[in-house]
Amino acid sequence: MDLLRTKSVEQSIADTDEPEYQLKKSLSALDLTVFGVGVVIGAGIFTLTGRVAHTMTGPAIVLSFVLAAICCGLAAMCYAEFAASVPVSGSAYTFSYASLGEFFAWIIGWDLILEMFLGASVVAQGWSAYLGVFLENFGIIIPEQVAYGGVVDLPAVLLVCVLGVLVGFGIKESMRVNMVLVALKLFIVLFVIVAGLQFINPANYTPFVPEPQATEAVTGWTQPLLQALGGAAPMAFGWGGVIAGASLVFFAYIGFDVVATTAEETKRPQRDLPIGIIATLVICTVLYCAVALVVTGMVSYRDLDPAAALANAFVFHGQGWMATLISAGAVAGLTTVVLTLLVGATRIIFAMSRDNLLPMSLAKVHPVHRTPARITAIVTVVCALIAGLTPVGMLEEMVNIGTLSAFVLVSIGIPVLRKKRPDLPRSFKVPFSPVLPIISAAICLYLMLNLSVETWIRFLVWLAIGLVIYFVWSGHHSRVQTGVELPHDLKKALGENH
Repeated sequence: MDLLRTKSVEQSIADTDEPEYQLKKSLSALDLTVFGVGVVIGAGIFTLTGRVAHTMTGPAIVLSFVLAAICCGLAAMCYAEFAASVPVSGSAYTFSYASLGEFFAWIIGWDLILEMFLGASVVAQGWSAYLGVFLENFGIIIPEQVAYGGVVDLPAVLLVCVLGVLVGFGIKESMRVNMVLVALKLFIVLFVIVAGLQFINPANYTPFVPEPQATEAVTGWTQPLLQALGGAAPMAFGWGGVIAGASLVFFAYIGFDVVATTAEETKRPQRDLPIGIIATLVICTVLYCAVALVVTGMVSYRDLDPAAALANAFVFHGQGWMATLISAGAVAGLTTVVLTLLVGATRIIFAMSRDNLLPMSLAKVHPVHRTPARITAIVTVVCALIAGLTPVGMLEEMVNIGTLSAFVLVSIGIPVLRKKRPDLPRSFKVPFSPVLPIISAAICLYLMLNLSVETWIRFLVWLAIGLVIYFVWSGHHSRVQTGVELPHDLKKALGENH
């Protein structure tokens, strides 16, 4: 069994023309940008800003966002080149299959399933928490047993089920709902920026970069792997805090890669995918920096609420109604994140099933809606169960390690595919290759090493399960290995297409 066998770009693109396995092309550059902003601007801007500024950076969190954006921008360019060259569902999985080989493609596909499933479930639980706080402002109390943190998180289950049905109806229909929710979320973010300007006290920006302070070392399974290996003492604030803060706020940008999973449903992928990916990153960076400046100007970083900094910054100034409005925006914002992660999960599994690395029968699309209905149902049920019954908690970092591992392989894949297929049309190219892709991979690997030992152990267990499945079934049944065609009547297909 050849572990490094690749699936040619031509074969990947040809598979998208098979009638029974063909997705509907309906997305524009605007749709992709809205899709990307919808998933990126979520829990990060509503919670992460206050926590990092309060404990790690002070007002210099703005610099952390800029540094993280630069790191993320390198990975974004790699995704953009791949997505324009290989406009097929599957994102990093498909890109790795074309450049690094089937074994690496399986690993990254398996990691992305972890990212999307846990990501959607964790954010659904966060949505439930915000919904509870929002409803309490109107005197509505969700029973404790079925609320956030209860025996069953019923609001999270209902959210996943409703959005799963929406995803099953069609990508364009999902995008319409997503566009409305993103518009509401952007309104709230802009409201924070504009309304907060009147409460800024310039004295809160001094010192902009607080003096460095040693923090209490974390030991055992919860300490960062890099600290466990090297014994480095953790620091907060100062320039070291800015860099450490960048490694944390980096995760507020995670999600732009989901745009690449919709490549096959994009009208003009070579043009629109790079626009959608890069525009998403630029818009989110500007908004993050603006919100960070306003919030740290409204309240001293020492007094920021790590849990809900945006809303409570207005409570601090006696503006309770503004805090309620922001809570509503958080509910809308997290809805779009769950929606886009569900779409991403279905498209990753769809691509793997069409290659018969997972059972090919899963990949058939609905004859009317042209969506992978079976996969959508499975993803919805699994995510609903995880969101409703599992105290995810510490599993949130698992989302990050799955994403970063994908970033590493995509970055490495750029120079590899250029060497293997210099003839391939590329409407967008990463400048200064292979230098920038290598730097991108190194930065992402460094951020992975800053995750906890516990997270690495769980990640390796998940990876081991995936390897067992690959060597027992997937590696022997893949279409690249067996040469099996997609099961459809070729003459009938040709008759329909011509």
